[in-house]
Amino acid sequence: MVDIKEIKHIRAAPFTLMTSSIHAILAFIAAILVILFFGTIAALIPGMSMFAGFITVLGLSIIILWPLTSFFFNIVYAFILALLYNLLAPKLGGIKLGMEGEVVKSIPVMSFALILSVIVAILTFLTGLYIGLAGSSVLSLASGIIPVAANLAANATNVTNATLPTGGMMAAISGIWALFWIIIMPIAMFILTFIAYALFAIFYNIIIPKVGGLKLIFAEAANGFELTNIPVVPAALSISVVMAVLGAIYGLIMGIMTGDVVLAIIWLISYAISWFIMYFIMIALATVFYNFLQPRIGGIKLVLE
Repeated sequence: MVDIKEIKHIRAAPFTLMTSSIHAILAFIAAILVILFFGTIAALIPGMSMFAGFITVLGLSIIILWPLTSFFFNIVYAFILALLYNLLAPKLGGIKLGMEGEVVKSIPVMSFALILSVIVAILTFLTGLYIGLAGSSVLSLASGIIPVAANLAANATNVTNATLPTGGMMAAISGIWALFWIIIMPIAMFILTFIAYALFAIFYNIIIPKVGGLKLIFAEAANGFELTNIPVVPAALSISVVMAVLGAIYGLIMGIMTGDVVLAIIWLISYAISWFIMYFIMIALATVFYNFLQPRIGGIKLVLE
């Protein structure tokens, strides 16, 4: 029998520490792969010995800086994410999971898509607020400098005022820039992510009875539950199969937009395969690291109802 559990609250500190630690490890692996890739290319191509030396020196910096940057960036991002979830869940309703024992058999679509798309929209708004105001300020400054510079040039070259640029175009672009980042982008991201998360939940509910679902092993903790283990294969398989379907849809749509049916079919197949492989590897690695780190730093703690 499926038992619906709602995630009412996410403990911010354990969630932040675990999320940022996993991202740091993944960034470390990615840095090593990048260095090996470019180092191999440099070794195989004649006359690239100087480039190989440069890659070696740069590699030491990348291997240290990339994981550290990822760790500190995700500390901020994950903390804000948990904070927003905890603020919104009482108002919008939290994510609901249809559990049958330890297996997530279903994901109610509306609760899953709504709160996640609202969080994405708010994060986009905060980012857009910074980018929009910063870019608008620069463009507004340029609109003020242009007529001054034009007048100075006119005085030096005897050009008539009728031909002088006024900076009005820059002022208009400044307003459009701010409008795009602060208003249009959050709305667009809400719509797009709502559709994406809803489709994910819909296909999860359709496919999971056939391939088996994501398993989450909880243990009782103070005022809630701690996620102590995520079996690797069920997590990687269930999520990657759903993402393969979404990849196929994306590839088909992008191919149809080109007007070439054959290309649409090729992209459908290639995106489905590539998304399956990519997400299987990513989820498998993330769950392996989660299970490794959980006894050492503590797992994600949730309040379920």
